[in-house]
Amino acid sequence: MLRFFGDAHYDFLGARKKAYIVTLTFITLGLSLLLFRPLNPSIEFTGGTLIQMHANDSAIETGGIRAALEAVGLTGSEIQTFGAPDEFVIRARINADQTTTVESTQRTRAVVDSALAAAFGPESYEIQRAEAVSAKVGGELRTKAFLAILMSFGATLIYLWFRFEWRFGVAAVAATIHDIISTIAFVSILNLEVTLVIVAALLTIVGYSLNDTIITFDRVRENLRKFKRKNLYEVLNRSVNETLPRTVLTSGTTGAATLALLIFGGEVIRGFAWVMTWGVVTGTFSSIFIASPILLRIEQRWPGEDIRGAKAIPQTGQVVAS
Repeated sequence: MLRFFGDAHYDFLGARKKAYIVTLTFITLGLSLLLFRPLNPSIEFTGGTLIQMHANDSAIETGGIRAALEAVGLTGSEIQTFGAPDEFVIRARINADQTTTVESTQRTRAVVDSALAAAFGPESYEIQRAEAVSAKVGGELRTKAFLAILMSFGATLIYLWFRFEWRFGVAAVAATIHDIISTIAFVSILNLEVTLVIVAALLTIVGYSLNDTIITFDRVRENLRKFKRKNLYEVLNRSVNETLPRTVLTSGTTGAATLALLIFGGEVIRGFAWVMTWGVVTGTFSSIFIASPILLRIEQRWPGEDIRGAKAIPQTGQVVAS
């Protein structure tokens, strides 16, 4: 009943060079920052002890907590507010030659407890929980996440090879790789802490991007059969325009949900909400401006059974036939 851009005739492929410049600029900026400021891995990947405390004294703040911990040798600890201003999370990283055990966690908690008591008084705070996380566990999960992404790429290539042809699969995977790199650049620019939740968001983005691209390519396949006299440039533009209402509504409703999480979800899932919100943006962008232009380029370089991709394409700005 509600249909936006129902009669769209935009020359999306004509704007592909400008789109390349925009996304390459953003990605270059984000990845360049990694040379000076590496990604900020969470305790799940580095190993250590996570301590949550509640401050009974409003004068307690992150700077004072950090100074108290540094005074007892816990340098490099991470202190963040956790939802409410009087809730804090302390991440104290263990030394490289230590193992994350119950004993080491208890020792770390005891050191933190004594440091806070000396600085603020024993009645001014309350330690609510202390948890140990092994770097080995984080490393295994990181490896499994990487394997999951590779498996999804392989499954996509096989599926699209049989359903369409290998050129479609390569274009879809290339667009998804763009989304992954773009998201890493986004995390770098915002300096978000890389947690397992962020990894989960990245895997979700992979699925979202592939789904959006496959729907567009399915329309491309239909239009290649329907409009046999049109070249591939025209067919791709028509297909993107025809699926644009669905793309806008899907990204709009998904984006509204992620924005709601970002605004009202609290500190615990804020990183996830940031990454998912960006994932909706970059996934929509790639399905329109990355996947189809790459498919056009592949078809021009390695024509398939339908050789329309090897034909000359219109110049930028030419009116797209409807």
